[in-house]
Amino acid sequence: MGEKQSDSSTKSQIGSYDVKPTKYAPHICTGVSIVALIGIIVGLSTGNALWPVVLLLPAAIYEAYRTGGKSTKASSILLMLILVLEMFLILFNVDFNLVEFLGTTEKNIAGYWVPLGDIKVVGPTAIAILSVILFTRTRGRFTRWLAVTIFITSFAIVYTIDPDIFSELFKYAINEGLDRI
Repeated sequence: MGEKQSDSSTKSQIGSYDVKPTKYAPHICTGVSIVALIGIIVGLSTGNALWPVVLLLPAAIYEAYRTGGKSTKASSILLMLILVLEMFLILFNVDFNLVEFLGTTEKNIAGYWVPLGDIKVVGPTAIAILSVILFTRTRGRFTRWLAVTIFITSFAIVYTIDPDIFSELFKYAINEGLDRI
């Protein structure tokens, strides 16, 4: 009875990284997931990919805050940077074909073969891959929740930008997933 119980609102440390408080995490994760869902709905209904990109930012920021390991922290920060870069590519309507520039139709990114094309599609594809890395390497249920939110939204971004590439990418993701099982 005299022992002090751990409060989920205080920081603790496991191994070499800090464990973030979980007291408000379910509410925050629900909120950022709803915001991302609104971005998906508005983006798909208007055909404007900027909506899901901008409204995914809160989930990406909270993911970067919640991750604690070296590889997961690096992945979440890279994911957030790609998301901000994607926002500028869409805002300024940058058209740049990576297939012509690199001379190849796909590139290996973090052990995953990514089909190349318009640079605006490569960003959300890389975000999807980083969210898979976060989901598989993180220990926390809230960071996994955020990774799923980011993964789903990144596919919606690709679909909004180019539905043809989305179907190609979706088939590719299914095949990659089946190969890894």
